[in-house]
Amino acid sequence: MGVVTPSENEWLIMEIIWKQEGSMTAAQIIGELKENVSISQKTIRVMINRLVAKGVLQYTVDEHDARVYHYSAARSREECLSDKSERFVKHYFGGNAGLAVASFLRSADISGEQLEELKGLVKQLEEKKERHG
Repeated sequence: MGVVTPSENEWLIMEIIWKQEGSMTAAQIIGELKENVSISQKTIRVMINRLVAKGVLQYTVDEHDARVYHYSAARSREECLSDKSERFVKHYFGGNAGLAVASFLRSADISGEQLEELKGLVKQLEEKKERHG
């Protein structure tokens, strides 16, 4: 099917939807997005349709006005981030997750708290590997 993760501009729409935690009409999405970026109404509607085609957004038709659609997230932010991360590692690091993590760590400004969180994640991965051989 090709790319099923939101593009950079589509991600802006999804952030609005995820923040709302409910459904929104195209007019509401356009209103929110126009406050932060200068993208035409027509372009925003095209992006909404692409997100529906990708299965990231879903909609219901308004029971009082069939011309109005109510859009909501079909996929969580975490699912989309996971897919985007996998694609990034595959395309830029040849699928080598260790190389990707090492590259990020070398260039990142990590706080002590974040470092402890990373140590915890590494420990979880080690335990998972031991359980699954």
